Amino acid sequence: MPFDIENKLVIGVASSALFDLSESHQVYLDSGPEEYRAYQERNLDTILGRGVAFPFIRRFLNINKCFPHEPPVEVVLFSRNSPETGMRVMRSIAHYGLDISRAAFMTGKSPYSYLPAFNTALFLSANEEDVKSAIAANFAAGLVLPSKISDDEQDAELRIAFDFDGVIADDESETIFKRNNDIDEFHAHETAHVATPHQPGPLAEMFRKLAHMQRMEEDEQKRDPNYRKILRIAIITARNAPSHERVVTTLKSWGVSANETFFLGGMNKARVLDVFKPHMFFDDQLTHLKATPGGTIPMVHVPFGVANRRPPA
Repeated sequence: MPFDIENKLVIGVASSALFDLSESHQVYLDSGPEEYRAYQERNLDTILGRGVAFPFIRRFLNINKCFPHEPPVEVVLFSRNSPETGMRVMRSIAHYGLDISRAAFMTGKSPYSYLPAFNTALFLSANEEDVKSAIAANFAAGLVLPSKISDDEQDAELRIAFDFDGVIADDESETIFKRNNDIDEFHAHETAHVATPHQPGPLAEMFRKLAHMQRMEEDEQKRDPNYRKILRIAIITARNAPSHERVVTTLKSWGVSANETFFLGGMNKARVLDVFKPHMFFDDQLTHLKATPGGTIPMVHVPFGVANRRPPA
């Protein structure tokens, strides 16, 4: 049946991010594709464990329950499996009651080229090659890093945290800083350009659409004072004054904002993340993610821009 996907916020998720496929993947590595196929067929009714992105995706889909007449979000499964080996994934989706009905099975190939066909604002995967290919093709994508799974089903809130430079905004300012590793030069540049908004980064469109979801929730709360908001968004950046002003300028020019914004001046982000407890934290610098204890905070690396370019040999 026809499906109007253009006005929805669509997240594409790989089965490797949604479920724990470590055992299945090991069978593939040890014994090859034919044994992998047989293994999946033998375990067709064995439900897969929850993956790192599962708590995020489950809460994200709950947004539709608040707006049943015109559901604003969608999740599409993107998988390197064939439809036959992917049946176990689909049965696991049904077992957990996730409203995911659309899927792309690529039989060993990377699915990234089909992201725009589904109007995908973000692609989450545990496959580094697929994520880097998507970013190289100018699609929004993030590599879900291993962490413990924490999914308190009594907690209905969806908390999402973003770094700013190289994630929401482009890497212009990071380039200035990394050129000479000079914080004073960075602040001088940002002060000189304080009235000039940044160009969008890889997750800018995702952020804008989440801001639209927030406005929908605000309107709903005006109609119904008992309505409890689901979305809570934070920006957690290493910037501090005076470079904070350009962040404000950029977000204002886009007509968006976050619930909470933290200018940490290089302080370890874990100190804030441990309080905010996001269901997903996006950062372009692996050093920041590695400096933040994994624990139960799902970390997503966005391999974009100068922070991810190899220095010349």
